[in-house]
Amino acid sequence: MFVIIGWVVVVSCVLGGYVLAGGTLGVLWQPFEVVIIAGAGIGAFVTANPPALLKKCLKGMGVALKGPKNKKDDFIELLSLQYVMFKLAKSKGNLALEQHVENPHESELFNQFPKFAGNHHAVEFMCDYLRLLTLGTENAMEVEALMDAELDTHHHEDEQVATAVQTLGDSFPALGIVAAVLGVIHTMGSITEPPEVLGKLIGGALVGTFLGILLAYGFVGPLAGAIGATMQANGKYLQCIKAGILAHVQGYAPQVSIEFARKALLSEVRPTFAEVEEAVDSVPTAS
Repeated sequence: MFVIIGWVVVVSCVLGGYVLAGGTLGVLWQPFEVVIIAGAGIGAFVTANPPALLKKCLKGMGVALKGPKNKKDDFIELLSLQYVMFKLAKSKGNLALEQHVENPHESELFNQFPKFAGNHHAVEFMCDYLRLLTLGTENAMEVEALMDAELDTHHHEDEQVATAVQTLGDSFPALGIVAAVLGVIHTMGSITEPPEVLGKLIGGALVGTFLGILLAYGFVGPLAGAIGATMQANGKYLQCIKAGILAHVQGYAPQVSIEFARKALLSEVRPTFAEVEEAVDSVPTAS
């Protein structure tokens, strides 16, 4: 939503300022310049990136437009789930988690927390590491190293998306110059035309440079930044799971473990200690 608002502000200010300065909007309508710049940029983008990354880029643009998908209530739900699971493990042993992690989609415990249950990556991530606990893994450092390796890979894949879109944006100023040069070549072929015709042709050629710079710094570059920031915010969901599980492996009480997890969250979505305490007090005990 904020990405679209930002784009509207960019267009309004640029075109509004141009009109207020006495400019004519009709001069800026140069569809062939758009075809040259956008077409060449997209072609280069497709050439530079493998199909799998192209699909992730399309998905990443949608992610940026929607913004971070997890709100404070979603993290309260996640912390409540971790509390229930850690309490179950403390009272009955880690093997009590096996029935839930082996069939998470059939688990009554997981289904009490619909936001978590609907997040495929989060369910898989949590179940993978809780499964290690049921198999007897007790070394917190080894579990942390394994988690870090997986999260680093996840972060690297997210960075690839933002970098690919940023590279696309960086190409537009140069492609704008290409469009402008082609416009000048076209103008030189009409050098015998009267001044009013030449003026229009020269103006059209310069629009290419304008469009290239505007697309790069007003639209695509900021979009790449939004993709990176949004994916980083979404990644905090897994970081929260990681912090809680590591605290549990080290032997802390469930309330302390979820406090470790709570502290891993960004401040704008981090619930207070009192909010988490109130939430976990109302969650039924798992069996």
